[in-house]
Amino acid sequence: MHAAHASERPFDPQQALRLGRETFEIESAALQRLGELLSGTFPDAVRAMLHTTGRVVVMGMGKSGHVGRKIAATLASTGTPALFVHPAEASHGDLGMVTPGDLVLAISNSGESAELIAILPVLRRLGTPLVAITAKPQSALAQHADIVLDCSVEREACPLNLAPTTSTTAQLALGDALAVALLDARGFRAEDFARSHPGGALGRKLLTHVSDVMRSGDELPRVGPQAGFGELMREMSAKGLGAAVIVDQVGHILGIFTDGDLRRRIENGADLRPCTAAQLMHPGPRTIRSDALAADAAALMETHGITSVLVAGDDALLLGVVHIRDLMRTKVI
Repeated sequence: MHAAHASERPFDPQQALRLGRETFEIESAALQRLGELLSGTFPDAVRAMLHTTGRVVVMGMGKSGHVGRKIAATLASTGTPALFVHPAEASHGDLGMVTPGDLVLAISNSGESAELIAILPVLRRLGTPLVAITAKPQSALAQHADIVLDCSVEREACPLNLAPTTSTTAQLALGDALAVALLDARGFRAEDFARSHPGGALGRKLLTHVSDVMRSGDELPRVGPQAGFGELMREMSAKGLGAAVIVDQVGHILGIFTDGDLRRRIENGADLRPCTAAQLMHPGPRTIRSDALAADAAALMETHGITSVLVAGDDALLLGVVHIRDLMRTKVI
């Protein structure tokens, strides 16, 4: 059994709630102040990072290092090539990861992290531009930097004013601000973001086209306009899409007949056995182009309460069918 510390007190849920709310208040006030402190050095930093011919190499020790890893990841996913290099490892060979044309973004609340300060002279000799995020404008880091971004806060959210809380939130927010300004300056679009996130939901929605998911060729349930009711039913059953497309001899779409159409006709007491496909079909079905996004097909289905959309080429030529199951299988929806 875990032994309690001598200073441990009975848990007070109200105290926990009070401290939680106080943390949000302290950190939100610090971020508001950070926005007011933002000066001309911020656009200077954005310009320098925008025009660098290499990558943004982010460095930081301890909690600043954890923040730095996230900033590097955010930059990389929003169009600015970036990576994180640990300052301590840099002194033992990883500094070779900094190449000509790179820019270093160094993060240190105190500006005096020994491992970071140790490699600053080397960066200077390499001619590597240095942008510093620090709360101490007179620190060694700030003195070596080409551009200094002030991330000072009045107090930590920690009741002891010791654990990095507000200060790391400020660093993280400043990194996000740089990433946002950079993606805007680059003209970065949602499609660009999707390309760097192909495995995510946004990537699937913005990178998957109708042509990637549609059924085509022998998988298409289609009959001619003179096909009888029996042939129509056999085609619908064989292809398992709950519908059959009626096409002319060339393959132009004339109409569609669905399970829903069948049910409604039977409920109305109609004898369908003597009917042809042309007599039963619903003309003017919903269609979409093969180069449209699969997400657009999903939206079309949702808007019109249907489970499949026909894919049409020029002159309403049938190219394929997208069924809702295809969109679910590829996780577009």
